[in-house]
Amino acid sequence: MTKLLPKFFIFLFIWNCATSPTGRRQFIMIDDSDMNVMGAEAFEDIKKQTPIETNPAINNYVRCITFASLKETEDTTGVTQWEVVVFRDPSVNAFALPGGKIGVYTGLMTIADNQDKLAAVIGHEIAHVTARHGNERVSQSSITQGGLSVLQGMGYETAAGALGAGATYGVILPFSRKHETEADIIGLEIMSKAGFNPQESVSLWQGMKAASGGGKPPEIMSTHPSDDRRIKDLQDKMPQALINFNSARQAGKKPNCRI
Repeated sequence: MTKLLPKFFIFLFIWNCATSPTGRRQFIMIDDSDMNVMGAEAFEDIKKQTPIETNPAINNYVRCITFASLKETEDTTGVTQWEVVVFRDPSVNAFALPGGKIGVYTGLMTIADNQDKLAAVIGHEIAHVTARHGNERVSQSSITQGGLSVLQGMGYETAAGALGAGATYGVILPFSRKHETEADIIGLEIMSKAGFNPQESVSLWQGMKAASGGGKPPEIMSTHPSDDRRIKDLQDKMPQALINFNSARQAGKKPNCRI
């Protein structure tokens, strides 16, 4: 593990040179290639533990939305091929892993009940990957739990195993409110440029709020922004998103993804 020493000090002292797609300064310690391996190994574990939806119509529908969105995505993390898997699970959830791995649960489609709403979620998940949110969380966790000694003690193979140890990546290392908000903004841009109606992103979160029945904790007590906060942030960015959407439609980008 001595090979990690140069990497550690390089990233520790020049971390302020790393920026997210929105221009936010990031703390990044780990090479993208290492994160991509970790994400791929964790994803394989999740696929072994969770039933996979085999209905061709459902899979084609989700992939139609995903690949239309990916055409409008800029990625510099070294992802060579994206993979999206639909899991047969009633949870209203989706997740993303480094390396271009996206998981969508069938339960999500009860609320994200049209292509535009689901595009908002998928764009959001793509954004987590392209903005290196997973790398930030692992880097921050390594520092808070002992810095270099943690990396030396666990190794990348062990870390990869931890990512998929019976739970999704988001459960083990949940994204922060900052990451969630940034993913919403980037995801809104992706979906609108792909020709999906960005206004449906607001409808999505209104539906999420209604489905929660007021049972969520206040935003200050949660790692996620409140539904009201997300809705307001999306509405604030909507004028530019509508410009993107209209330009996309004029350019002939009219996704027609159906089950």
